[in-house]
Amino acid sequence: QVQLVESGGGLVQIGGSLRLSCVLSGHTFSSYGMGWFRQAPGKEREFVAAISWSGNSINYLDSVKDRFTISRDNAKSTVYLQMNSLKPEDTAVYYCAATFWGVIQTSPLGYNYWGQGTQVTVSS
Repeated sequence: QVQLVESGGGLVQIGGSLRLSCVLSGHTFSSYGMGWFRQAPGKEREFVAAISWSGNSINYLDSVKDRFTISRDNAKSTVYLQMNSLKPEDTAVYYCAATFWGVIQTSPLGYNYWGQGTQVTVSS
């Protein structure tokens, strides 16, 4: 059974940085495309970033493109989201997700497994 466990969330000041991690267990990590989504209170779940199984294809939400970096370490079964220059509008619960389709998916419907989420709060 595939499980995803996120970590690294927390409270950070405007302009600060956080690195989220997500470990996949129960199956071969390198088979999966991986994504990060976020959901703020009262809003729909929003695509943030995705990376293909090989790491050769990456896509970002426009508003985070120059601030966030997604990466993966297949040897550690882990996907990362480095978040720099954080803004209050980045405040949300962040979820990682895995898709059978090793290519990039930007819709939540394209993902088969989800983590439990980790809270990121950006304050002044």
